[in-house]
Amino acid sequence: MIIDRTRGTLRLGYPAAAGVFAVGMAGTTLPTPLYGLYRAQLGFSELMVTVVFAVYALGVITVLLLAGNVSDEVGRRPVLLCALGLSAASALCFVFEGGLPMLLLGRVLSGFAAGLFSGAATAAVLELAGPGQEAHAGFAATAANMGGLGCGPLLSGLLAQYAPWPLVLPFLVHLFLVAAAAGVTWFLPETVGRPHRPRKLRPQRLRLPPEVRGVFTPSAVAAFAGFSLLGLFTAVAPSFVGETLGVHNLAVAGLIVFTVFLGSTAGQSLTERIGVRRALPGGCLVLVVGLLLVATSLAVTSLPLLVIGAVCGGVGQGLAFRAGLTAVGRAAPPEHRGGTISAFFLVAYLGISLPVVGVGALTLVLGLRGAGLAFSGCVIVLAVAVGLYVLLHPPADED
Repeated sequence: MIIDRTRGTLRLGYPAAAGVFAVGMAGTTLPTPLYGLYRAQLGFSELMVTVVFAVYALGVITVLLLAGNVSDEVGRRPVLLCALGLSAASALCFVFEGGLPMLLLGRVLSGFAAGLFSGAATAAVLELAGPGQEAHAGFAATAANMGGLGCGPLLSGLLAQYAPWPLVLPFLVHLFLVAAAAGVTWFLPETVGRPHRPRKLRPQRLRLPPEVRGVFTPSAVAAFAGFSLLGLFTAVAPSFVGETLGVHNLAVAGLIVFTVFLGSTAGQSLTERIGVRRALPGGCLVLVVGLLLVATSLAVTSLPLLVIGAVCGGVGQGLAFRAGLTAVGRAAPPEHRGGTISAFFLVAYLGISLPVVGVGALTLVLGLRGAGLAFSGCVIVLAVAVGLYVLLHPPADED
């Protein structure tokens, strides 16, 4: 049951909630351009970089399984405040980093925060939309997610390259942003009627409401493929840029990662015009083109092709991601929306973790270039299969 609120309050509510969402997600990608510095300081391998990255995804998946629907019970605002607290704790782990264990702990805490944000913040943004604002709120939710993820490496890359304390200052800045976001969250309207304390946290069986099952599988698998591309760039691209292309500017590395998420946000902005029915298979097609360009850039060692492939792949990921999230969110009943969205993100984050660890393992045998080519081929096959399936079984379009 959703509390009925005045239209003016709702207008103010969803952009503020989207801003909180963006700040929270930015913290999860702050370390991306810094992994090279940590490797030099601590002396671990490329495989360990992907393991550190994947530990974050493990944290996300754990929270989605244990507490994916908790905001449906206790309310959106308490969960958002808890997520911001975990994000602050993660930043402190990096500020006082003393070795690999603290890096791993910081990434796990960051994953816990992202897991809470994924369901609760998305639902809060959608529910704070006033009449006629649903489309804008849907874009705000997905853009805050992808835009926040993209701004993290851009911010840390710029600060690490051009400001003092490269391994500390980015996280101090993020702590300030988290404090500001917590202040905004405190004044957000609660959208869950009769919030109550859950009896206990226990592993959830991923039971989807009957209304959702028809659209969930193709939407979630498309998200898996798209998030695999995001995982490749956030975990491995900075190393490829530095070791293979000889570009050691951290700001450039952060900017390249940012272009993927910029493309994703652009793709999301087009989804409403194209329609869910066409955007989901269309996004898979554009994702395939982007992956082919990325693979070509790896083969011929071309930075411009890598950037173009990043933007193109990001556009495809954004189209498919927003179309899938929109279809799933519309099909889910309000009382199960948070849990259903969390299940969607669980599948997506499997895509950002499992393939990336595989790439890290392959680098030990094939090197960065060979591992990237093998990865691109596998995701291309998956995206083509999903696109064909959705063409044959399209989700319902807008009412």
